[in-house]
Amino acid sequence: MKRFSVIAIALAFAAAGCGSSSTSPTTTPSKPTFTATLLPANEVPPVGNAESTGSGSVTITFDTTTSGGNVTAASATFVANLTGFPAGTTVTLGHIHKGDKTCACPVAITANVTSTTLPSGAGSLVLTNSSPDVAIVQDILNNPGNYYFNLHSTLNPGGFARGQLSRVQ
Repeated sequence: MKRFSVIAIALAFAAAGCGSSSTSPTTTPSKPTFTATLLPANEVPPVGNAESTGSGSVTITFDTTTSGGNVTAASATFVANLTGFPAGTTVTLGHIHKGDKTCACPVAITANVTSTTLPSGAGSLVLTNSSPDVAIVQDILNNPGNYYFNLHSTLNPGGFARGQLSRVQ
């Protein structure tokens, strides 16, 4: 009788394992977050004019949906905090670029900026991109140090504050 019970239990487990399974991958929302310290000295070439005195930080949060571990949809929010720049500094552009700290590399993701003046040389900006390229977002998730964020100004159209991305969440 014991032998029959053991065989019956084994057959029950085998039958349970043969049941139907879903072939559609699970979609999972997540909010990976990155940060960078923004410094004029990090620009290529380094900023040497009046805007060289400031600094800042940016936190970038991607609102992603993944399927099978791959990003299938994304949006981005950029929160930049700046201080120590000359009164009247006007921020004109913001981007994530693919490249290391030694290059002025191509834009990968644009942060939608409305030209914003910092009356006292300090302030916060909240920028967005509602549909960044998911392949680029996936690459940032996998290799954040290969990307940097920078802000551009009227005085420094090539960029006035820059920093390499680092994942914090």
